[in-house]
Amino acid sequence: MPATYNSSCPFSGSDILVTGGLGFIGSSLARRLVALGAKVTLVDSLIPEYGGNPFNIYDIRERVTVDLTDIRDAPAMASLIERRDFLFNLAGQTSHLDSMTDPLTDLNINAAAQLSILEACRLHNSGVKIIFASTRQLYGRPQYLPVDEKHPVNPIDVNGINKLAGEWYHLLYNNVYKIRACALRLTNTYGPGMRVKDGRQTFLGVWIRNLIEGKPIQVFGDGRQRRDFNFIDDVIEALLLAAAAPASEGGVFNLGHSEHISLQELATLLVRLNGGGNYELIPFPADRAAIDIGDYYGDFRKIDKGLGWSPQVSLEDGLTRTLEYYRKHHAHYWDSTR
Repeated sequence: MPATYNSSCPFSGSDILVTGGLGFIGSSLARRLVALGAKVTLVDSLIPEYGGNPFNIYDIRERVTVDLTDIRDAPAMASLIERRDFLFNLAGQTSHLDSMTDPLTDLNINAAAQLSILEACRLHNSGVKIIFASTRQLYGRPQYLPVDEKHPVNPIDVNGINKLAGEWYHLLYNNVYKIRACALRLTNTYGPGMRVKDGRQTFLGVWIRNLIEGKPIQVFGDGRQRRDFNFIDDVIEALLLAAAAPASEGGVFNLGHSEHISLQELATLLVRLNGGGNYELIPFPADRAAIDIGDYYGDFRKIDKGLGWSPQVSLEDGLTRTLEYYRKHHAHYWDSTR
C-alpha cells in the first residue's frame, strides 16, 4: 500500500458490472473505476429500505450506465452479466434486525440470488472475475481476538447464515467450475454515502445524523463493546486489489483496522470532532441484545501479506471527513430543516 494502479492496467477499458451500484460502497467503487478508465454499469433496485441513493453518483452520473434491476430477477441478471470482465457483487440485504423479522427476503437476496448470479456466470460468462462483499457477522460472537480467517464461523442471526451461504457459493463455483471468485469479509465500513437515515446499514450513520441534528447519540449497554472500522477509501482499495490479483482467487480475506475503540470512546470522539453534542447510555433493546456479537476486531494479516492491503485512513481522519460530508449534503440523505 498504497496500491499502484495506473491508466494501463488492470481496469482501463475493462467492462465492469457492480451490483448494489447506487449504494454506499458500490457508488464509491464506481467513482474509482471511472477514474481508472473502466466502462462501468451499476445495477441497483433502489428498494427504499436498502442503501441505494441516486445522489451517491451525482458527480459521475454521465460517466456510468445505471440499470434499475433487482438481483433476484435471474433472467435480467443473466443478460447483464454477459461479456463483463469483472463483477463486483456488492448487493445485499444488510439489516440484521430485518433478517430476523423477514427471513425469507434475506434468504432470497443474500443466498438464492447469489446462486442465480453464479449460475449465470457459469452458463454465459465463465471468464469473469467476481469479488463478493461478505461480512464479519458470519463469525458470530468471537472466541478470540483479533478474529482471523481460521476462526470458527457461527452466525447468530439469519443475515449471517445467508451471507455465509452466499460466500460459500462463490468459493464453490471457483473451486468446481473455475469461475474466479473471492470474498472480502468486511467489518464496519463508514464514510460519505453510507445510509444515515436509520440503523439498517450501520449504527454509526444514525449517530452522525443525531449529532448533526443536535440530538444525543444513543449507546446501547455499557458502551464497552470494542469495534474496528474501515473508512470507505480503504475498502475500495481492498476491492480493487482483490480484483486485480490472481492470488485472491478462491480466498476469503478479513478487512480490519489496527485501531480498536469502545463504543463509548467512539461516541466521545465523535462529539469532540463535531465540536459539540452529547451521548447517553441506554439499555439494550431485547431484539438487538439477542444478536449482538460483543467485542469484535479483525486480524487482516492475510490480506496484508497476500495482496498488500492495510488500512491507511485513521479513524479520526475518516470521521472528520464523514461529518463534513453530511453537514454539506444531509438534505440528500434524510429529511431535515437544518
